[in-house]
Amino acid sequence: MFEQKRLARLKWACRRGMLELDVLLLPFVEEAFGDLTYEKQVVFERLLTSDDPDLFAWIMGHQKCDDPELADMVATIVNRVKV
Repeated sequence: MFEQKRLARLKWACRRGMLELDVLLLPFVEEAFGDLTYEKQVVFERLLTSDDPDLFAWIMGHQKCDDPELADMVATIVNRVKV
């Protein structure tokens, strides 16, 4: 489980330079992050270290992420949005 300080930093990291990412990532953290396993939470945290253009391209399906863990997390986020 993430401690409050770490979770607060994670929420801050969801504030990106692109509005399109902001409206996907922050709600994901607030609504679905707690349901992830700790391992998946760590992968999400690592995903946030990616550059905005890459994140946007992966989420929009314009590019495929080469890292299987990050690609799986992107799919989780996209599927959550579709629900």
